[in-house]
Amino acid sequence: MKTSTAVIAGLAAILVIAFAIFFIDIDQTEEGALPDVDVSVEGGNLPEFDAQTGSVSVTEEEVDVEVPDVEVTTEEKTITVPGVEVTPPAGD
Repeated sequence: MKTSTAVIAGLAAILVIAFAIFFIDIDQTEEGALPDVDVSVEGGNLPEFDAQTGSVSVTEEEVDVEVPDVEVTTEEKTITVPGVEVTPPAGD
């Protein structure tokens, strides 16, 4: 069961990467530029704080609890799953 989940996760990752690489075509149409910024530092004062905090202690202890005893069985079935077709943009 863990193997099929890993396979599905792997296929999903491949589809996301394929989508990101082939499905989007971005061309820069204009150069960018940083804005002109003039920063002058005059005076100023940072606030001061005085804080008292409590404390938290985390401990461990053993306790007896009732838990269910479950047996899981699996069987193989044929199901229909969606297919995905990725078409990259025309051009380049």
